[in-house]
Amino acid sequence: MALRLADGTSWSDTLARAVAATPEAFDHPVNGVTTLHNLVTGRWRAIGEPTPVRTPVDNTVLVNLPRLDAQTARDAVAHAAATHAAWARTPLAERKARVTDALDALTAHRDLLALLLVWEIGKPWRLARADVDRALDGVRWYVGEIDRMLADGREPLPGPVSNIASWNYPMSVLVHAELVQLLAGNAVIAKTPSQGGAVCLTVAHALLHRAGLPATLISGSGEALSEVLVRALEIGAVAFVGGRSNGGKVAAALLDSNKRHFIEQEGLNAWGVWNFSQWDLLAAHLKKGFEYGKQRCTAYPRFVVQRDLVDEFLDMYLPVVRSIRFGHPLAVQEAWHAGDPLPELDFGPLISAAKADELRRKVDEALRGGAVPLHRGKLDGAPFLAGQDTSAYVAPSVLLAPPGRSRLMHAEPFGPVDTIVVVDTTDELLAQMNASNGALVASLACDDTDEAAKLAVDLQAFKVGINKPRSRGDREEPFGGRGASWKGAFVGGDLLVQAVTVGGDDRLYGNFPDWTALPPNI
Repeated sequence: MALRLADGTSWSDTLARAVAATPEAFDHPVNGVTTLHNLVTGRWRAIGEPTPVRTPVDNTVLVNLPRLDAQTARDAVAHAAATHAAWARTPLAERKARVTDALDALTAHRDLLALLLVWEIGKPWRLARADVDRALDGVRWYVGEIDRMLADGREPLPGPVSNIASWNYPMSVLVHAELVQLLAGNAVIAKTPSQGGAVCLTVAHALLHRAGLPATLISGSGEALSEVLVRALEIGAVAFVGGRSNGGKVAAALLDSNKRHFIEQEGLNAWGVWNFSQWDLLAAHLKKGFEYGKQRCTAYPRFVVQRDLVDEFLDMYLPVVRSIRFGHPLAVQEAWHAGDPLPELDFGPLISAAKADELRRKVDEALRGGAVPLHRGKLDGAPFLAGQDTSAYVAPSVLLAPPGRSRLMHAEPFGPVDTIVVVDTTDELLAQMNASNGALVASLACDDTDEAAKLAVDLQAFKVGINKPRSRGDREEPFGGRGASWKGAFVGGDLLVQAVTVGGDDRLYGNFPDWTALPPNI
């Protein structure tokens, strides 16, 4: 049966809603394409070189994203620094009131923000709404806790916080962090990710701006803007979320400065299986692990399995992989009516056709090197519209024993591709789980929790789960990384506020070049 778009979810309808909600942030369409404005020097401005942005859902052009040059970015940073000085003197009660006003406005547009994420980054409807809700609920918790967090006399940083984040969680990572930074008394600057989320972030920042919050939103290439957004003297701290290549460049640029920073980078998060028998429990965790095609920093794409358990593991695992649902996130049956639920998918497209091609090449490279294909999914039968461009979609694949020289052996794929490594000893288990020189999370499936706890001590991951996955966490839960997966101060709960304020004993927990400290009870 032919599929169609759910009523009211087309891009033209979605964009019209965004423009109606925040008209100040959009330019008039030219040749049928709308161009976004940049929020710089305290107002929305039609500046920059327009560059078309395509959706991974079907590869059509969504909007034009205007890229700024370095000098315009410098002017924006200078203005943000001036507003920071005034905002830092604003009483906490007023800061809380304005942040609450922004939260109320964002809540009123929650479904619009979620639908924008569906089109811009291909996130299925349920997961897109969860991204928005997680941001709003998390910041409301900070509003209730901020008086306690600042009670020891902590003050804002000497300059605004510069935020450079990846495209996969625009609301629950980027906007959430900005609102907490604002609550703590800092002006904020955000760089729009080039690959996706620009319209959602534009609408969100328009609502922040209306609430009287000193936020700046600029777009442009990392090459053109990084020097300004990282090294400008006015910047009080740099928050980066992304891959190791770009994160390494940011860290190198900060090497000779004393600037606060928190740089979250990728790591090959691994799940070890040793002396284990609770397969139904593990199956439920692994099914959920495929959400958003594993395009997140806390996904688990590597399974290190005791040789004696490989057959039992595969009996559980392969049916899970075959049950994964993916396709066009808004495609419904002809009989669909308004009010009916939107598709319940585990994931849609990857972020771009280029990323999908890169991932396929990595799989082919591993296969040529001797990896064994245990499962290679197909696009055939997935819910797509007739004639739809599917170049950004990748079906799940599972490879056994990737060769040591393949990229899949040491780096996360950031897509629905899993690798399985078989080991005979606990020393091998730990070595293979630590293959990427540091990770954000790791987990051990082991019936003997005492044995698992002993093994966990030698895992180079910030959080280790025993018979359960770990994630960034919310509210009071800290987050960070070990080894090359993280540089600088840890965040989350009190640690996030401490990272963007000064005062008290001013001790920072983090992964720094000369020492590593962990907060209590990690």
